[in-house]
Amino acid sequence: MQAITVQDRTAGPTGMSLTDMPHPQAAENDVIVRVHAAGFTPGELDWPATWTDRAGRDRTPTIPGHELSGVVAELGYGTTGLAIGQRVFGLTDWARNGTLAEYTAVEARNLAPLPADIDHVTAAALPISGLTAWQALFHHGHLTTGQTALIHGAAGGVGSIAVQLARETGARVIATGRAADRDKALTLGADTFIDLHNDRLEDAGEADVVLDVIGGDILDRSAALVRPGGTLVSIAAPPRTHPTNGRAIFFVVEPDRAQLTELATRARQGLLTPFVGAVRPLAEAPAAFTPGRRVPGKTIIRVTQDPA
Repeated sequence: MQAITVQDRTAGPTGMSLTDMPHPQAAENDVIVRVHAAGFTPGELDWPATWTDRAGRDRTPTIPGHELSGVVAELGYGTTGLAIGQRVFGLTDWARNGTLAEYTAVEARNLAPLPADIDHVTAAALPISGLTAWQALFHHGHLTTGQTALIHGAAGGVGSIAVQLARETGARVIATGRAADRDKALTLGADTFIDLHNDRLEDAGEADVVLDVIGGDILDRSAALVRPGGTLVSIAAPPRTHPTNGRAIFFVVEPDRAQLTELATRARQGLLTPFVGAVRPLAEAPAAFTPGRRVPGKTIIRVTQDPA
């Protein structure tokens, strides 16, 4: 099969290439997915798990990418709940070869069935951003109807989905970002927008859940905005400053079939739309990792052309 691989962790995107790789083998409870569309995180070449397995052993050449949408091609021993030919989407293990390939091996529990009326490009943009937003707001933040959520980076991949989920839940949404993000954030459902360069963050008011995707000074200052009993949730860094009468949490997103199913249901209902900025063929994936060539929104790699 063809896949994007990288051998040298010091080379960055310039060390990535389209190469022939052995067809993956399905372990117990795995499925082999024929990948139609894949997503990635630009910084994942810096992650230790990109280069070693869970035992710390080198696994280069490595295949990056951890989001996928495709069709089940093979079932591993003991695999249940999915069938050959079934459309699926999900999030692969951080310490295994990823999704920028024609085929990939995935634990079945990390995948959810993909409804026929959601295209593969849309589905591939959902797992990391969607699960991160869901887990931040509801699993860690316990956001409910009538509460207030303050969402940093509201026009980004995670932030834009978080705004939509919070709005659909019936929460009041305070969004932050750059001035150019104001219209997008308000269109997504934010009630108020704070320009982090020209407005005072402290004027945003208090929130029951503050979702940080930025870190640094913004994360430090956000602790003061958490209402008593509320939660500061960060995916950027462990909070150094904690709310006076609340909680502070840092977490890394985890696969979850039930949550993926909830995201797909909302996408079908028109309540949730991931922000896809560009779609590139597999051969152009290395260029998509290059810092100066990124575009707003999620870049999706189309691996296999969907049938008409």
